[in-house]
Amino acid sequence: MTQKRTIEEKIAELQKKQAQLKAQEKALKAKQSAEKRKKDTHRKILIGGAVESVLGFPLDEDAIPRLISFLKDQEKRGYFFSSALGYSHETDNTGKVIYKKKNPLL
Repeated sequence: MTQKRTIEEKIAELQKKQAQLKAQEKALKAKQSAEKRKKDTHRKILIGGAVESVLGFPLDEDAIPRLISFLKDQEKRGYFFSSALGYSHETDNTGKVIYKKKNPLL
């Protein structure tokens, strides 16, 4: 004859399953975060490589702030950089610039 489980045993079993599910969720979120970081790093490497290929020489670390300053100046003067990349811009009521990808069908 089989013995019935008590309510406390059922609760303990459910809590154990819940802990296992939380651990699985945590592991999946960590994997997702690692994949996102990997893709972001790859994207940044491609951008850096593109800049260096256009310049024809490798940038030193001390040149990076000047490059950033130059790109910011281009945006301040007329959004030349973002426009060249196919983005339009709007300003919200706080003065923040919001970039939107231009519709390629227009």
